[in-house]
Amino acid sequence: MELNNKVAIVLGAVKGIGKGIGLALANEGVKVVLNYYDWEESLDELKKDFAKTGKDHLIVKTNLLKTNKIPGLIRKAVDHFGRLDILINNIERGGWPVVHGAYVQEQWDMEIATTLRAKWWVFDSALPYLKASGNGIVINLSSIAGIVGRSGPAGYIFNDGYAAANRAVSLLTETWARIGAPQVRVNEIMLGIVETRHGDKTRGWGLLSEKQKQSVIDHTLLARTGTIDDVVKAVKFIIKDAPFMTGGILRLDGGYILGGDKVVPMPEGVV
Repeated sequence: MELNNKVAIVLGAVKGIGKGIGLALANEGVKVVLNYYDWEESLDELKKDFAKTGKDHLIVKTNLLKTNKIPGLIRKAVDHFGRLDILINNIERGGWPVVHGAYVQEQWDMEIATTLRAKWWVFDSALPYLKASGNGIVINLSSIAGIVGRSGPAGYIFNDGYAAANRAVSLLTETWARIGAPQVRVNEIMLGIVETRHGDKTRGWGLLSEKQKQSVIDHTLLARTGTIDDVVKAVKFIIKDAPFMTGGILRLDGGYILGGDKVVPMPEGVV
């Protein structure tokens, strides 16, 4: 896909992974709409970094937990740039057991509403414009929490509600791929422990003991956590180099899912 002059909405764009994706797309010539709500203290840096690109962009503040506000975000993007080609559905709220402790209802509701409900409303509102593009792309950002849940070394990192919501995201990815075809490709990047998503540079990571941190690394085949650049490269691959991919789930976890089981040497046998 040729990216120059395409239009993308990037959710959760004020910092971290969302910001990294937005900058990468802008540097490819994409006109980027950057949505944020929390982390107001990071807004000035966001503005400065995008001003440096010299690329046309729009920063919008929208509370995506208020579903009646979501169509307005989509209209702002289309009214400003005239079209919509790409949706980076990067919104989530992951509750860390080590941070929040036992559930209260408000925490559970926020994890489900942010990680799952908001994604659905944004996709539904954006779909007509993505179809009109004729070559629309949706990328859902999810988590391996949907596979591992609150178990193993990640048991201090992934809450039950967040894990359940992420398992549901994969179902939405497949459903949306059917709804969007053939004009819109819908794929998912399932993230492991990444520096600003449950890894280093997050509050919860700093609350883990050194032993707990090392157990996560030891469980990961590549013996490290992921970086924003790792995620950006995967996003660009799906957009630019995978035109026959839809309904797919790209697991980007450094081998965390596989790391718990070792391959034993072949036995001598008895024959």
